[in-house]
Amino acid sequence: MGAEAFGITFDVRDSEDVEKGFEAAVNFFGGQIDVLISGAAGNFPATVNDMSANAIRSVVEIDLLGTYHVMKASFEHLRKPGASVINISAPQAFLPMSHQAHVCSAKAGVDMATRTLAIEWGASGVRVNSIVPGPIDKTEGMERLAPTPQVAQLVTESVPLGRLGSVDDVANAAGMLSCDSASYISGAILPVDGGWSQSGATAAMAALPKFLASQKK
Repeated sequence: MGAEAFGITFDVRDSEDVEKGFEAAVNFFGGQIDVLISGAAGNFPATVNDMSANAIRSVVEIDLLGTYHVMKASFEHLRKPGASVINISAPQAFLPMSHQAHVCSAKAGVDMATRTLAIEWGASGVRVNSIVPGPIDKTEGMERLAPTPQVAQLVTESVPLGRLGSVDDVANAAGMLSCDSASYISGAILPVDGGWSQSGATAAMAALPKFLASQKK
């Protein structure tokens, strides 16, 4: 028999909408939240000079402000002690990348929010960590940042383990961080990237500006 599931949509940029979403979910399940994964994200490749203020704001509002809204709205519903909160970050949080200034800034904020909340919520017995996925196969992120077979191959070859990750790799990391064996892990920023962030990420992403420039010709 499978687990019971419930679906609801809300806009992470709207704090009241997020609060209503949590109330609906908790009312459906009739209990506190044991594991919360916050993964809303927005991204598109563009230089700062090519972005309007609204374009930059849209990513910051989804990635960073959205994370704050989810964290704040969730706290009263989290199991205390014992809840595990996981924010989905990105390598851009600590690796500068061309055409990604908006995401780099927003995701760096997400990681610092993770670390800060690990301190603020620790006394309640709530753990807060970040997972940093690398290039994950068959995802929207890979399609946006590696839009051609040539770029995708370059990214794959730049991963020290020699392969793209899978959604199961990320799910397994989240499961690990949420189990009793990880009960003393909080405030961690965990790359799940096959070693990509050690050196391959910046080298591979250097190909993106060349591809975008070729598309404008």
